Amino acid sequence: MKKKAIINTRILDPRNNIDEIGGILINDIGKIEAIGKKVTKENVSNAEIYDCKNKVSIPGIIDMRVFVGEPGFEYKENFRTLSQAAVSGGVTGVATMPNTLPLIDNVSTLDFVKRRSRDKSIIKIFPMATLTKGAKGLDMTEFGLLKLRGAWGFTDGTQSIQSNKVMDQIFNYGKNTDVLIIQFAQDNELSENGMINDSLQATKLGLKSIPESAEQLIIERDLRLLENYNTKYHIALISSKKSLEIIKNAKERGLKFTVGVSINNLSLNENDIGDFKTFLKLSPPLRSEEDRLALIDGVKQGLINVIVSDHKPEDEESKRLTFQQATTGASGIESLLSLGLELVHNGSCDLNTLINNLTSSPAKILGIRNGTLSVGSEADITVFDLDKPWVFKKENIKSKSKNTAIEDRKLQGKVEKTFINGDLVFSE
Repeated sequence: MKKKAIINTRILDPRNNIDEIGGILINDIGKIEAIGKKVTKENVSNAEIYDCKNKVSIPGIIDMRVFVGEPGFEYKENFRTLSQAAVSGGVTGVATMPNTLPLIDNVSTLDFVKRRSRDKSIIKIFPMATLTKGAKGLDMTEFGLLKLRGAWGFTDGTQSIQSNKVMDQIFNYGKNTDVLIIQFAQDNELSENGMINDSLQATKLGLKSIPESAEQLIIERDLRLLENYNTKYHIALISSKKSLEIIKNAKERGLKFTVGVSINNLSLNENDIGDFKTFLKLSPPLRSEEDRLALIDGVKQGLINVIVSDHKPEDEESKRLTFQQATTGASGIESLLSLGLELVHNGSCDLNTLINNLTSSPAKILGIRNGTLSVGSEADITVFDLDKPWVFKKENIKSKSKNTAIEDRKLQGKVEKTFINGDLVFSE
């Protein structure tokens, strides 16, 4: 592989506190050899030059919550189409949820997924396994063995552990095995058959709702249990202001845990659903504008550590139904960065905080060595135009499923190039 040099670019690496104009030199084995102002066209020899003037170069984005249909739901998404969608959005690594068919709750399925992803994916796959067998919330999976065989964390995906006893056992076991426990916080009874936020909008549309308390009860329960254990705990998604208040209080008490939020809940609110737009049927649901603004503030304060796409592709037939019958979820990996940049342009969030939540922070939580532009690290790099206007069109979506929540939305800021291990895998 020939050396490559990205020059005249704004380098932004939150982990190393770098924000300067310079260049990045990639060696012949796909790692970063040098970075900074000294990397110029005159100072690099025998390198393929990429002049990225007026562009921003960041570590490759790591998306911590992605559903891929393989195995079992390949008609929705497979590793090949996921890779194409990801790199077009500047995403170089993803943590994949275990909600496949069969579920990833045993070593044989995990091994199959790892082999398949190596064969078909150009992005880096960090597979999760389930917390409980069959994701039924009753019996723990073999954490130690699954971690040894390559599971990067444990979650029941779209299911929440309801049993206090089982969750206590998970925390207790987790502290001894140093595994990452990820909880999707939603009480089953309070959210049963619910589809949207509990508000006037639900009454107007005549739809059953999911109250904020469904999320808060699980968070409060888990954080009370966490007080007894030193376990790596991550709340997958939060959606409400009140949940954020609980989290703030717990962190002030000294509890150590991390929190994620979907870009959808930062960029949209319940009013965007309009008259039964099923592509906006999401879980957790879109909530009020007050909640949305509070979540953005939570990102700025550092109470929220990770922004994810919550990429959950669904075939069109599953979405073009009545709101009650439609499947929950939306494709989002391709627009993750651009929607985030929307928050930067409107003054809601600074660029460094956004990039940290998309790169360094998820890498740290997962315990991987990516998410940085340090010398010697793998050259996973995303180059984007901060100001480029564009429209997110359904016909341009690279994901196998076209169920986006932001069809025809005007955006500002677009990925221009994506490098993985020094290879140019996407160029606009």
